[in-house]
Amino acid sequence: MRALVVDHGEAGPVRFADVDEPVPSAGEALVEIRHIGLNFGELNYVHQWPAGAVHGHDAAGIVVRAASDGSGPPEGTRVAVGMAPHAWAERAAVDPASLGTVPDGLDLADAAALGIAGVTALRVLRKRSLLARHVLITGASGGVGHFAIQLAALAGARVTALVGAPERSAGLRELGADKVLTDLAGTADRFDLVLDTVGGPLVAQAWSALAEGGTIHLVGYSSGQETTFPAGDLFGFGEPRSIATFGDMTPTSGELTDLLGLMVAGRLTAPVGLRGDWRDVDDAVRALFARKVHGKVVLDVT
Repeated sequence: MRALVVDHGEAGPVRFADVDEPVPSAGEALVEIRHIGLNFGELNYVHQWPAGAVHGHDAAGIVVRAASDGSGPPEGTRVAVGMAPHAWAERAAVDPASLGTVPDGLDLADAAALGIAGVTALRVLRKRSLLARHVLITGASGGVGHFAIQLAALAGARVTALVGAPERSAGLRELGADKVLTDLAGTADRFDLVLDTVGGPLVAQAWSALAEGGTIHLVGYSSGQETTFPAGDLFGFGEPRSIATFGDMTPTSGELTDLLGLMVAGRLTAPVGLRGDWRDVDDAVRALFARKVHGKVVLDVT
């Protein structure tokens, strides 16, 4: 079968290859993949995976063989695949703990956009009550940002979206952002929770704008820059502030189910900024790296 595999060469980060068919264990379902969802992290940091391995973690498709141990969805079920290894192939063996059943009426392509981005946003925002809290989301025009804006607004938060340039602010207010900024300098707001996907100097700026008892959750470092705190900035009186890392790779089925339920109810939309054919993956990767995509990239497996 055909698959996108890790390529450490100049032509990378992924290339097409013919690979062996997956052989599911007793506790895995065989899924025919119809759509794949690309993420900046797994493509930008491809050196973390072995060359030649089938890449990708997010997809959507149809169960063509249920897990033989009786776990998971039956044959014929439409499913979203989230944070599962080796998902960017014509077929994938997937643990049911990484599957969410896609309700009738919901486009499979939209379900493929969930995965890492949607689950990450949901898990971070569930860390505390958000009702009437002030939430800052950095890198808000990306996939995590699009989901986080909507989910924070649904939870009753006052949402500030931070983007790198004015042209990347399109549509964010419609998703639920109360404010859209391109710079934190001069803001008088103090944030109870910061979901940061950018890293670098922006983390120190967000720290200066963090309310007492607030937390910065680090979920990405797309800037690739170091963070330096001025002397004395990490000292303060009042309720402690904190910085939390994020790398939760526990099973995603529960969160996928919750997110799919919100989508079919019309309360959450999939942030698909680029839809195409997986044969054009090189063009999609270039667009993603050039920051030309607002939201997620979803490619059809043809």
